[in-house]
Amino acid sequence: MTLDDVLRDIHAMREDILVFERKYGIPTEIFYAAYQDGEEPADSAWVLDWSQWAGSYEILQERLSWYRRSVEQLLHEAKVASLSQLMERTARHEPVAISA
Repeated sequence: MTLDDVLRDIHAMREDILVFERKYGIPTEIFYAAYQDGEEPADSAWVLDWSQWAGSYEILQERLSWYRRSVEQLLHEAKVASLSQLMERTARHEPVAISA
């Protein structure tokens, strides 16, 4: 697994979320808070969308956290000297291996 793999997942989840935000006209953070509080969709046809939307948001949060931890670990273990050095590699799309 590489940082680029995780970043691609992050972008895919953001694209999925954007579709739902445009469809329902509400930011995900507001939707998700209501969803977590047990709010039910007004239309039964929305049930699948709501579960997919919430799932995409949860995966996004997980991947963002994973990405942050991986960068911190790379810096801590001195596999890269600085964020700038890491960005030099990622900008060239060099594979930067991370722990799964």
